[in-house]
Amino acid sequence: MTKIYLDTCCLNRPFDDQTQERIRLESEAVLAVLSRIEKGEWDWIGSEVLIDEIEQTPDTQKLSRARLLSGFIKQSMDVGEAEAKRAKELRKEGFQVFDALHLACAESAGADVFLSTDDRLLKLAKRVSKRLKIRVMNPLAWVEELI
Repeated sequence: MTKIYLDTCCLNRPFDDQTQERIRLESEAVLAVLSRIEKGEWDWIGSEVLIDEIEQTPDTQKLSRARLLSGFIKQSMDVGEAEAKRAKELRKEGFQVFDALHLACAESAGADVFLSTDDRLLKLAKRVSKRLKIRVMNPLAWVEELI
């Protein structure tokens, strides 16, 4: 079973301004991933970090939609000692706090891929990919790769 970690950016993408082609295409990719998760074809790995970040969403519509989507999380990781230590290492690579914690949880859960639409995170992950224990990809690029 394919295990996928979707970050908060992915969850919000379908609710962003769809007039830009890139956003629309990424939204379609995220929805395709969520559809496979809903059908039980793939497992969505989440974490307490993801839930915390969702709860900090200031837009009430995006918040309620992200909460609804998070109901499809199959396995949720807690941040334990190992994840905190790994996140600290990832912070030294340049990742922001939440991103480092998301990555550490995804690695610990044995996720096959970490999906994000955050360009800064994706660029950094590509640069330090040899020191990551997980593939980090844009959902559109990942879905295109599968097709």
